[in-house]
Amino acid sequence: MNEVVVIEKLNHFFGEGELKKQTLFEINLTLFAGEVVIMKGPSGSGKTTLLTLIGALRSAQDGSLKVIQQELVKAKNSQLVAIRRNIGYIFQSHNLLESLTARQNVQMSVELHTNVSSREARERSDVMLNSVGLGERINYYPRQLSGGQKQRVAIARALVSHPKLVLADEPTASLDSKSGRSIVELMQRLAHEQKCTILLVTHDNRILDISERTIEMEDGHLSECALV
Repeated sequence: MNEVVVIEKLNHFFGEGELKKQTLFEINLTLFAGEVVIMKGPSGSGKTTLLTLIGALRSAQDGSLKVIQQELVKAKNSQLVAIRRNIGYIFQSHNLLESLTARQNVQMSVELHTNVSSREARERSDVMLNSVGLGERINYYPRQLSGGQKQRVAIARALVSHPKLVLADEPTASLDSKSGRSIVELMQRLAHEQKCTILLVTHDNRILDISERTIEMEDGHLSECALV
């Protein structure tokens, strides 16, 4: 299987001098193409920190962190920007721009790729919004959408550029059980169709069965959960 993320002995620290505190300890993890992996653990355990490091949203400091064969430890900002173009992000708060329609929010993600015309970006956006069941709400603004519909727009935005990796941080936290289940099943289906890897952080034990593997973070240490 193709390795999309390879992490070896990754450590991370916040602060400097006497205030320096270690938050991640000797993290080892490999994510393969096309698999869905859930990361769980208590608040403050380091889950989101690890997710932001894998997503090139902050600089990795010590050890080795390779995403799509690119080493991110001590990488330059230009390298981090380049790798982010290959990653889709889905967050609990949707992060949609209220002044843009569903189509425009999704289209922005495509237009980050300079080799895609505006017309093609628009067409791709429409196709993806149809695939998440929002074909009739393409021109709706976020304020006109329910929480579940907003999260579907966020999924469409994350997947429209066919990324090799999707990172999702508590995507069901603000949704009821039915909407949350629908959202993760949609993510799972689209990921398998596009052959991308999903790493999903969640506290929601009701959706653990959608993953091939479950890993757990506790006090900055990562472990693989035993299969039940």
